[in-house]
Amino acid sequence: MDTKKHYSKDTATVTAPHRFSDLFEKCRQFTTADEVKAAGFYPYFHPLSSAPGNEVIVDGRKLIMIGSNNYLGLTNDPRVMTAAADAAKKYGSGCTGSRFLNGTLDLHVELEERLARFMKREAALIFSTGFQTNLGTISCLVGKNDYLVIDRSDHASIVDGCRLSFGKTLKFSHNDMQDLDRILKNIAENGARGGILIVVDGVFSMEGDIIDLPNLVKVANKYGARIMVDDAHSIGVLGEGGRGTAEHFGMINDVDITMGTFSKSFASLGGFIAADERVINFIKHFSRELIFSASIPPSSTATVLAALDIIETEPERRQNLWKNARRMQTELKRLGFDIGNSQTPIIPVLIGEDMDTFKFWKALFDNGVFANPIISPAVAPGRALIRTSYTATHTDEHLDRVLEVFEKIGKQMGIIS
Repeated sequence: MDTKKHYSKDTATVTAPHRFSDLFEKCRQFTTADEVKAAGFYPYFHPLSSAPGNEVIVDGRKLIMIGSNNYLGLTNDPRVMTAAADAAKKYGSGCTGSRFLNGTLDLHVELEERLARFMKREAALIFSTGFQTNLGTISCLVGKNDYLVIDRSDHASIVDGCRLSFGKTLKFSHNDMQDLDRILKNIAENGARGGILIVVDGVFSMEGDIIDLPNLVKVANKYGARIMVDDAHSIGVLGEGGRGTAEHFGMINDVDITMGTFSKSFASLGGFIAADERVINFIKHFSRELIFSASIPPSSTATVLAALDIIETEPERRQNLWKNARRMQTELKRLGFDIGNSQTPIIPVLIGEDMDTFKFWKALFDNGVFANPIISPAVAPGRALIRTSYTATHTDEHLDRVLEVFEKIGKQMGIIS
């Protein structure tokens, strides 16, 4: 029998087999990246051939880096690098298993205990990446009768965590607590049976502004909602002791779950949450992202411990970070650039159209400055920008040169007059 033929039982006639559309057709249709490359403005996947410090080597050239999240400048700190090397020598290169089974080291336990004390919470739990931390926490806690309410500018990891959960997700206008109140009121009036988790960024990674936590807490308490704050860009940066958004506002006890990442101020890789012990215990036993992923390597864990020592004992780093951030906010605005509502070391420079942003990025690159072009859908269409971010270890000479280049290119392209 020819298995390629299909027979209708009513007519006994031969019919052609069904042909599905080609899954890879979308790949052939995607030509935007090739077009930008052909124009000479492609800004992505440029390999660094040096450590990711304030000056980097790219394509054999030295550039000033204002595109990393190395806020405290610890990626090149000798104490941090020595801790990583020593841990690799003692424990090996990897853990070969998940935290749930064979992948828990005494270093992991030590780090979780240290983080809990630092964050002034009962317990902490580390994950293998920051992205995974949000996926594993949100999808684990929120069930089919529950609601997630998130800011429209929340990070992609929060959005994807919501998609993985079985709850219903609603979005409120960026940093608009009246809109949050409206959404929670509608949920209440529609007779929701489950719980509500509000998830927001502490510092928004593109805009550089800070969540209005005091008013968010007022609204959440009004309806009995729980609060989770993603402090990926806040730990080590905000607050008197670098504990993030809640400490910045004096509201540590008003946030139920704080999430942090190790790839920024902690100069490593991974993420964590800090919360009540019972919440952490539940997530430890039900989060698929934790249970089915290999734990972070010993060198990464030791790096975070060393960075935490520095964060706790050298507040002058944070002070210098803010000195640099405030200077750049002031000077970029003085030159006439639109930096939105930035309140942090993340300072966006609005350009507008995508291709103009690529051109601006290329001009910066050619003049020895490495920044990040951000286009839709990461930002709204027509709101493309150059994302800049600054560190505690940028020198005045670095910043002088960056401002000089921005002024030159901004005038050439008509962004400023």
